[in-house]
Amino acid sequence: MEIVERLMAGDERALARAISLVEERAPQARDILQEIFPRTGRARVVGVTGFPGGGKSSLVDRLTACYRSEGKTVGVVAVDPSSAFSGGAILGDRIRMQRHSADPGVYIRSMATRGALGGLSKAASDAMDILDASGRDVIMVETVGVGQDEVDVVRVTDCVLVVLVPGMGDDIQAIKAGILEIADIFVINKSDREGTDRLQAELETMLAMVPSEARGSLQPEILRTVAIRDEGTAELAEAIARRIARDPAAAARRRREQSASRFLDLLRDRLLDRARDACLPDGEFDRIVGEISDRRIDPYTAVEQVLNKIRFGGSS
Repeated sequence: MEIVERLMAGDERALARAISLVEERAPQARDILQEIFPRTGRARVVGVTGFPGGGKSSLVDRLTACYRSEGKTVGVVAVDPSSAFSGGAILGDRIRMQRHSADPGVYIRSMATRGALGGLSKAASDAMDILDASGRDVIMVETVGVGQDEVDVVRVTDCVLVVLVPGMGDDIQAIKAGILEIADIFVINKSDREGTDRLQAELETMLAMVPSEARGSLQPEILRTVAIRDEGTAELAEAIARRIARDPAAAARRRREQSASRFLDLLRDRLLDRARDACLPDGEFDRIVGEISDRRIDPYTAVEQVLNKIRFGGSS
C-alpha cells in the first residue's frame, strides 16, 4: 500500500493519516496494520502512568529531549480523557510539548480514551505499532491518569513508570490501585517538595511486603526527579534502558503475555461484532434490551439465547 510505503519512509503526513484511520476504525486500517506488523517490535516502549497532577507530561517532555540529545527518534502517544461532547481528547498534551513540534525526530499524538477502561484507548496499541513501523527508536505512552484503572499500560510496554508526588496521598492510592504490581520504576516527581523522604520510605516498606512471585524477578527501582527543572531525567533514562536490558528472558515472557492479551482482546471484539451482525438484526437488540429492562427476561438467559444462534466455523 502506498500509505505504508510512505510512513515507512518517514513521511509524517502518512504516519498521521494511518493513525487517524486506526482511530476511526476505517476499512483500510486493518490492511495497514497487517502489512506493517512484520516491521514492528523494534522500538523501546515506555509507559508513563500515575495520578493527576503528578507531572507526567512534563516528565515525558524532558525524557523526549533526553532521547533526542542521544540521536534517538521518539514517538509519544498521550491518552487523554474524552470530551463528553465531541469524543475527542480534552487535555491536548501536545500543547505541553510545543518545543518539540518543529522537530522531525519527534511525533506526538493525543488520543481520547473514548470510554475505554484501563487508562488506554483501544486504538493506542495500533498507534504504537504504526510508530514502531515508522522507525521510531523510543515510544512513550502516557495514560489518562485517573488513578484507579491504569493497569492496561503494562500490557503494551517494555517498562512502566509510575509517577508519584509527595504530599498528595499517593502512597494510599497506590495500595488501592494495585499499582505496586505493574511498576518497573517508581518516579517521585516534584521531589523538591516536603515529604519526599517519607514517600520513598513508605514505598520501600510496601515493596518489601510484596511477594517475590507477584513482583517478578526484578525489584522496582525508586528514582527522584524534578521534571520542570530537568533534574534526574538523564538518570531516569539510564534506569529505563538498564531495566529493559537486564533480564532478556523476562522481557521475552512479557512480550509473549502481551501478544496473548492482544490476541484475546481482538478475538473478543470480533466475536462480539459477529454475534451482533448474525444474531441481532434490525430491532432485535432494542427488543432484548426492552425485555431485560421490563424484567420479562434476565440478561443471562438473553445472552444464552443469542449464543445458541451462533454457528462457528467457515470463513469470515
